Amino acid sequence: MVHKRLKFLRKQKGLKQEDLAKILSTDVSSYSRKENGKSKIYDGEWEKLARALDVSVDDIKKSEDPVIIHLSNSIIENLQDYITFLKYENEDLRTELEKLKNK
Repeated sequence: MVHKRLKFLRKQKGLKQEDLAKILSTDVSSYSRKENGKSKIYDGEWEKLARALDVSVDDIKKSEDPVIIHLSNSIIENLQDYITFLKYENEDLRTELEKLKNK
């Protein structure tokens, strides 16, 4: 879970594995193994990663799953418009169904 969170935070900041590898003075392959939990991340490395990600070490290591959804206002507005459209469509279909039942 910790490693998933590390990867999530890295991507959220728009950083590449290469960027964090440089901060840890290692190559991308070694960093990738650390991020994927195949290699140990030492305390000093956690500190460097936290600084690079602008979070605390505890924020990286906290156990909750990072579910953060960023939707622009236009996407939200489009979805709301579509919901409204579907409500009208649903009402029209109900009306048509009632007409067919009454025949």
